Amino acid sequence: MGASGGGGGIEAAPLLAAEQCGAEGVKTRRRRGGWRSARFVMGAAAAERFASSGVSANLITYLTGPLAMPTAAASEAVNTWSGFASVLPLLGAFIADEYLGRYRTVVFSSLLYLLGLGMLIISVILNPSSWRGCDGNGDKEHCSSSNPVLVILFFSSLYISAIALGGVRPCTQAFGADQFDDEDPEECKSRSSFFNWWDCVVCFGNSLSYLTLIYVQENVSWGLGFGITCIFMVVSLLVFLLGSKTYRYRVEESGKSPLVRVARVFICAAKNWRLKYPLSLAAEEETTVASSDKFKFLDKALFTTSVENREDPIRDRVECSITDVNEAKGLLKLLPIWCVCLPYAVVFAQLTTFFTQQGSTMERSIGSHFQVPAAVLQTLTNLSITLLIPIYDLIFVPVVKTFTGKPSGITTLQRIGCGMFISVVCMVVAALVEKRRLDVAFDFGLIDNQGAMVPMSIWWLAPQYLLRGLADVFIFVGMQEFFYDQVPNGLKSIGVGIHWTVIGVGNFLSSLLISILENATSASGQGSWFPNNINKGHLDYFYMLLAAINIASMLLFMYFAKLHTYNRWSNI
Repeated sequence: MGASGGGGGIEAAPLLAAEQCGAEGVKTRRRRGGWRSARFVMGAAAAERFASSGVSANLITYLTGPLAMPTAAASEAVNTWSGFASVLPLLGAFIADEYLGRYRTVVFSSLLYLLGLGMLIISVILNPSSWRGCDGNGDKEHCSSSNPVLVILFFSSLYISAIALGGVRPCTQAFGADQFDDEDPEECKSRSSFFNWWDCVVCFGNSLSYLTLIYVQENVSWGLGFGITCIFMVVSLLVFLLGSKTYRYRVEESGKSPLVRVARVFICAAKNWRLKYPLSLAAEEETTVASSDKFKFLDKALFTTSVENREDPIRDRVECSITDVNEAKGLLKLLPIWCVCLPYAVVFAQLTTFFTQQGSTMERSIGSHFQVPAAVLQTLTNLSITLLIPIYDLIFVPVVKTFTGKPSGITTLQRIGCGMFISVVCMVVAALVEKRRLDVAFDFGLIDNQGAMVPMSIWWLAPQYLLRGLADVFIFVGMQEFFYDQVPNGLKSIGVGIHWTVIGVGNFLSSLLISILENATSASGQGSWFPNNINKGHLDYFYMLLAAINIASMLLFMYFAKLHTYNRWSNI
């Protein structure tokens, strides 16, 4: 694991003096980085997650309430926005790795995020429906917004925030991982633990947000709830800046960008696709990727034919080195794993959409005066992650290590596979609970009463939330570490960004799948699966469909994982 090595440093000089940017000696280097620095980064991340969860967790309630959107349309809007926010980390990572460096990208993106949150607060405060107690379950007539400009401002602020998150999330995590040196055995071991504790800390931030902000938004004021998110984002930026003098920065050691080198391989291979000569060239440098014998078509990037000498391409100028080609092959072989992880991301998308909609129709009272906001149950997912990650890191890994001999207990691919299985179980359980909820609604004659509470406790949903958290401990953290480790050393931010694109594309696929099913089931004459009154819908069918899709993807994952060989620039 790691981001150091020849040509692997990527951090341009940050907003600090040059002597702080990695040009220090061994003694100075040891005074920087490690857990001391990582704690500042993780603290900033926890505050950022508190802020972002305060926006995303209850978004569907705001859309179906104060903005009076239909259930299916609101779910599609949330999935589309979440997908956009999760795909953009790839762009943010590119900007960090190629131009600004991770430190600067985090700082500038945090400032942009504050701008987006400020616009969001203005749009909510100026919307009269935000002050009328609309919860999305009853009559929407008095909840509809009278000013389309405010709706445009609201969604504009959301997408500005999404752009900002695209810079903050991949770079903060990669920058935290940079504080551990892969050439030091102890720090290399600590880096694996870092990914576990990272999710533990950010889930704590999520949980705290769910327990406080959702209640404030639904029972006090939407404007105040979103205002608190802005305050915590300021705290996040300040905590990150406080650690500046302790950080270990990485500097660019090569004049040629790693991403440019990889891109050039694909371009040159495409230009030379007609070459049929046997390609052989003495290795100019040591190869670093175990699978260099795969994707032979990329070997054509080693040569550039000229008009003057088309008869003998071996004599032509070498355009790309063997190492460049092997790095491109290393990235390409990650594609099958990326693809088969997408169905899990569709399951991931349900947490803030239909899971929440289910809970909003169920009995949520505690005592005679307090009613649990439906979105608060997302806390169970994050609390389970917060509790299970220390168990995984401190108990599971040492025990399993005695049998496997691996420092991390199991490989990252094995960890991802375990998470896929748990996500299947999660959707089966969710389908069974939803079937039970629909039966209760039918038995009490509530099918046609959209605003009525089904006499079934919201805590019936707890198992699916807890299983989602358990799945994340394995697959979500496993994907983070896998993609970070398996990309070339100079593209570590890109590696974290690739992980986020799984979640982003999964959200888009969820939105597309809902749209297709909405049209298909509505046209069938038997009623939509996703009507505004979900008591007349069939979320149980939808959940079973997702379970079946995830079973198929798990079988494909097992096939590709068996064929996969880990890249040697990683210490896995």
